[in-house]
Amino acid sequence: MAKGLFGSLKGVDAFGKTTEDVKVKTRTGAFLTIISAAIILSVTMIEFFDYRRLNVDTSIIVDKSRGEKLTVNLNITFPRVPCYLVSVDVMDISGELQRDISHNVLKSRLDSHGVLVPNFYSSELRNDIDKMNDAKKDGYCGSCYGGLEPESGCCNSCEEVRQSYINRGWSFANPDAIEQCKNEGWADKLKEQADEGCNISGRIRVNKVIGNIHFSPGRSFQTNTRNLYELVPYLRDNTNHHDFSHFIHNFAFEGDDEYDFLKAEASKDMKKRMGLGANPLDGTQLQTTKAQYMFQYFLKVVATQFRTLNDGQVVNTHQYSATHFERDLSEGVNGETPSGIHVQHGVSGLPGAFFNFEISPIRVVHAETRQSFAHFLTSTCAIVGGVLTVASLLDSILFATGKALKKSGGTAAGGYGKLM
Repeated sequence: MAKGLFGSLKGVDAFGKTTEDVKVKTRTGAFLTIISAAIILSVTMIEFFDYRRLNVDTSIIVDKSRGEKLTVNLNITFPRVPCYLVSVDVMDISGELQRDISHNVLKSRLDSHGVLVPNFYSSELRNDIDKMNDAKKDGYCGSCYGGLEPESGCCNSCEEVRQSYINRGWSFANPDAIEQCKNEGWADKLKEQADEGCNISGRIRVNKVIGNIHFSPGRSFQTNTRNLYELVPYLRDNTNHHDFSHFIHNFAFEGDDEYDFLKAEASKDMKKRMGLGANPLDGTQLQTTKAQYMFQYFLKVVATQFRTLNDGQVVNTHQYSATHFERDLSEGVNGETPSGIHVQHGVSGLPGAFFNFEISPIRVVHAETRQSFAHFLTSTCAIVGGVLTVASLLDSILFATGKALKKSGGTAAGGYGKLM
């Protein structure tokens, strides 16, 4: 019964067999077999390497993060502005203002040839002042020389006298007449460093909102909710040529994850593989010969996330795009473009370098992926089956063609013999 049942299944056999005595083997078939094997082997190896290779898939999602802060990693050289003249300030749309930032920021003095002045940093001037104040007798109260006195009612340093003048709205143009400034040698130090440059490097923490970082002369003070800038008088003097020509060695927006060494290395490796290792402003150099000149950069910051496959790291960082604009302030609010078109500026502007940044509402996700084994197996089967099928069809066509040619040649020879 069972034998009859299985015997009836022979009718659905899709793989019919032939006996050995009816198989015909040809040199053409052997050649196609060798070619097919070579093709299968090479394409399968390519598919295997593709299966083992890590790919990066990129997607865009809405950035839902809130309350984050950005770290700005910067290194900028101003070859013709001394360090005491440059103030680093940060302002943002939330109203937060960081004036004359010194925390995590190092100002290194450079000589007229751009070489680092040994054993001298901008903080040393302030340290000398602190030491001098500490050495003064208790109860000392310096005069503010008519300036707006602070809450203590005393101006014990040249810096406090200068700030009191700014608060009063006066110009601080004659420090030699101030006792505190003479004792500190303030004017001599300014003259000594008049032809120096400054390198500013470090990290600045900013809110993840619209804001700007600016490098400008003098120090900013907040009076009556307005920002007033003390412009050093001799900045406009032809005998002291200072301008804000600069070279940007590095300017990057980083995330908190990059403070972790392993995540920082993973981020660095991913950026290198994707060609994102260099930031748009790295290596930028802009020059001018005018003291009253303003450089503006407009940056669009985009949150970026890297996801690694092998170690499962998730690194949040940032990328940005940049454009820049230059303006000659000596023209005032009116000016002309290089093509001769008259333009009018809404604000007078200040000399310096201004980095205005905006935050994009999207997040770019770069995730490492790899083909599944099922995909590799399916592709391999498709390769083997496809190559063998095409080779079989080609062999059948060649065999049938050769057989037909032989048959037609034999028929023609037989007819010629009968005519003879």
